[in-house]
Amino acid sequence: MPSLQALIFDVDGTLADTERHGHRVAFNQTFAAAGLDWHWSEERYGQLVEIGGGKERILHYINHDRPQFPPPPPPQTLESWVAGLHQDKSQRYGDLLRQGHLPPRPGVQRLIQEARSAGVRLAIATTSALPNALAVLETALGSASAAWFEVIAAGDVVAQKKPAPDIYRYVLERMGLPASACMAIEDSAQGLRSAMAAGLSTVITTNGYTEHQDFTGAAWVLRDLGEPDRPCQVLQGSPLPQGYLTLGDLQGDRSQFFSP
Repeated sequence: MPSLQALIFDVDGTLADTERHGHRVAFNQTFAAAGLDWHWSEERYGQLVEIGGGKERILHYINHDRPQFPPPPPPQTLESWVAGLHQDKSQRYGDLLRQGHLPPRPGVQRLIQEARSAGVRLAIATTSALPNALAVLETALGSASAAWFEVIAAGDVVAQKKPAPDIYRYVLERMGLPASACMAIEDSAQGLRSAMAAGLSTVITTNGYTEHQDFTGAAWVLRDLGEPDRPCQVLQGSPLPQGYLTLGDLQGDRSQFFSP
């Protein structure tokens, strides 16, 4: 079993709680500005968040909730119209982030700094658009944080989004590492399926939208990564000696995280 050489982080819901009061609000602002009578409640968005990618989420909503929605006038296609709508949403989301403070989830900054100090490489694998991912990094981790990550794979860099394994395979190829030398940090079942399909062992940190999902196969399922003065709750996996997830926990007997 190779030693741990890299941590690959998801962004939304993993680095910071961005979905409920970030992306959902930006979508609704965009719909209102476009003259649409659409409004995604917290409950409906909790269902839509299962769809990977913002453009895909809008198309799913149209197909299932607004089947009579008229097609846009030529030469636009529905897909190109949705892409324009999503571009406006991304701008509004970035504005929301820059207007306020978006703290990282407990333990995120600590674990990242542990990895940096130990020479463990870092990467991002997210279905969010690149500007959105960079805005979260800047707001939650600081203006210089994007430089900490060797690869930032985001948005449409691959054709198939999570739960397909494409985004993780892209990161592994760019880093020149086998999956067995890396671990993924995710927050959702679709993220877990994506990482596992690429051969990665995975740590899950749940949030309000994902806490009831099926995380079979995860190395750990935690409420969050925890801090020395704020122990985390282990929902699945072995107890954490320090009460919070450390780089040492991830560097232990890693063979236990892989199926034979």
